[in-house]
Amino acid sequence: MKKIFTVFAFLLLAIVNSSSAANMAADTPLYKNKKATVSQRVDDLLPRMTLKEKIQQLQNRASGGANDIENIFKGESYGCTHEMNRSAAECADMYQKLQTYMLTKTRLGIPILTAAEGIEGILQNGCTLFPQELAQGSTFNPALITRMTQAAGAEANVIGIHQILSPVLDIARELRWGRVEETFGEDPYLIAQMGIGFINGYQKYNITCTPKHFMAHGSPAGGLNCANVSGGERELRSLYMYPFKRVITETNPLAVMSCYSSYDGIAMSGSHYYMTDILRDELGFKGYVYSDWGSVDRLQTFHRAVATQEDAAKMALIAGIDLDIDNAYETLERMVKSGKLDIKYIDLAVRRVLTVKFTLGLFDNPYGDPKKVDKIVHSAANVAMSKEVADESAILVKNSNNILPLNLSKYKSIAVVGPNSNETIFGDYAWTERNPKEGTTLLQGLKEVVGDKITLRNVEGCDWWSKNTADIQNAVKAVEASDLAIVAIGTRSTFLGRSPKYSTSGEGFDLSSLELPGAQEELLKAIKATGKPMIVVFIAGKPLAMPWVKDNADAVVVQWYGGEKQGRALADILTGAVNPSGKLNVSFPRSTGNTPTYYNHFVTDREEPFDSPGTPEDPKMHYIFDKPEPVWNFGYGLSYTSFKYVSCTLKDTVFSATGGTVKVEVEVENTGTRDGKEVVQLYVRDKFSSVATPVQQLKAFNKVLIKAGKREKVTLEIPISELGLYNDKMQYVVEPGEFEIQIGGASDNIVFNKTIVVK
Repeated sequence: MKKIFTVFAFLLLAIVNSSSAANMAADTPLYKNKKATVSQRVDDLLPRMTLKEKIQQLQNRASGGANDIENIFKGESYGCTHEMNRSAAECADMYQKLQTYMLTKTRLGIPILTAAEGIEGILQNGCTLFPQELAQGSTFNPALITRMTQAAGAEANVIGIHQILSPVLDIARELRWGRVEETFGEDPYLIAQMGIGFINGYQKYNITCTPKHFMAHGSPAGGLNCANVSGGERELRSLYMYPFKRVITETNPLAVMSCYSSYDGIAMSGSHYYMTDILRDELGFKGYVYSDWGSVDRLQTFHRAVATQEDAAKMALIAGIDLDIDNAYETLERMVKSGKLDIKYIDLAVRRVLTVKFTLGLFDNPYGDPKKVDKIVHSAANVAMSKEVADESAILVKNSNNILPLNLSKYKSIAVVGPNSNETIFGDYAWTERNPKEGTTLLQGLKEVVGDKITLRNVEGCDWWSKNTADIQNAVKAVEASDLAIVAIGTRSTFLGRSPKYSTSGEGFDLSSLELPGAQEELLKAIKATGKPMIVVFIAGKPLAMPWVKDNADAVVVQWYGGEKQGRALADILTGAVNPSGKLNVSFPRSTGNTPTYYNHFVTDREEPFDSPGTPEDPKMHYIFDKPEPVWNFGYGLSYTSFKYVSCTLKDTVFSATGGTVKVEVEVENTGTRDGKEVVQLYVRDKFSSVATPVQQLKAFNKVLIKAGKREKVTLEIPISELGLYNDKMQYVVEPGEFEIQIGGASDNIVFNKTIVVK
């Protein structure tokens, strides 16, 4: 009897538990069931939301500190948050508490998207500072940048960040523009390749990147940030759209950022044609569109496209801007209630935002790992990664008589002078509380390398921006007392100019002149007059006009902002511990009036025969006192070894316009005595085309390490579809005809020319 009772009790308990579990399952909404599909969960959640809750999902809300959450959010969930001015540890703690609050203290438990700038590392104090995006581009090594963003992504992951507001896919064609440093360079193919590498690293984690600024933002009129970009439909599609098309197709980012500017008079952030017809319907983008800061309000205040903030919000929402980072979308609720705006546009945008949140798994686990912040953030491995990128990004553009690498036994003393000689320029979007001298400066890097074997004398001589020449004589004295001068010049920038010192590059810091700012050229000329050997180290966020430097320096090293280890990287390159392997991703102009200087111009823009520069008495033709050529060209960069392009073979030379792949095998020999890396570059020229096409277009490259005295075979491939153009009917077609395949080490150093035929 006792056994029967025990069995009965067990069965009864099982029935009760089963019933309880069934009731709990019935009470749990479908959107909280991780086994349901993303679309099922969105379909279940959306009808449960009030109009106010929906609109809040289309807005950003600054999160403040961990103790401010209740006062700021008041039981309400928002689309995203974007916190910057805190340490990594503080931010991780705050995000942990914020997501817990979102899941447990808001009516529907909707998590919040946590966004961060990440162009050169995570924009939180204490995170690793990697080289700026322009420096990443000059590595010509997408795989290296993938490793870099994996390291940065690990830091973002433990902090609890799920959206990175990078990479910049703008094309650096207007060098006066302050944000050149944030781009990968002047070439759309290079930008696409580097952008894909960049995104793949971050998206290893539950993170989406946000390629920006869609689109054509990098060529503003006069170089002024946010100014109109002039051009036609063909230029837009062939040039500016290309990196976005490749990146969206090959990496599937869940977010895209719109831009401030207009194209051909149409404000991008208010254009349904650009933000929906092209971005979504044509390019196949499936995520949500995130406005640039204030770009929706600017439809009224800047572009004057509409009369009121309400109209700006309506225009942007209908165009396809899903989430507004400023406050224009606060007007949406009253517009819906008054009948001025159809709620279907709200529902569509909310659906996109929720889809991203479900896809990233935020409803199930939105948390970082604050306990691991100290271990992961700014780890020794990540700092070493920053140094490796800096090593590969520096470009040697002149080396007379092989003065570099320095033979340290020849020098008892070296003068290290110039405004960038003892400053670490972190670059735009590198918000940091660190003193610029906390990163490794050039002077500090040299001290680490030479120790007390060589006397180093340091005088700035001048600053980046002013015409004050009072300190130049002190720099001259330091040089006269030394055996060699290393002069560090260039530009300076930091996040929106938040440093107490003036910026000459970065967002909002555009230049009307591309000559060296301030008294820097006067400093160089004074040092040259001493007769001492002069090595120029150009640390900058963009190319400047430096024909005098090319003609007078004994050696020139270019380093786009190289992150926190830039000084040690430069010291290792100058002294030979590292063999430079960077290539120019932007061409250097001869003067401001010489721009644009990008290599991939039309044949009509620079190819017509022109006379030599003239004189006032005999001005000649074209540029009467100059020539329309860069100082240094795209793809150019020297090494401490030498490379010989031995052979070039094509597997096939005749192709169908409907498809196929051009395969080129190049054999390169290292004829020097040092191991070195060479970027083998492939350019294409359409010999005859129905519409104008560039004289050269980069279509493949491969960076390869070649041991001293050894040969390597490099295979480069081009899909036939890459040879297409937009014809007079704006159709993308591959036209039959001959195409020249150019192989070499720079755009102006072509070794092999082969011809293929497309039928």
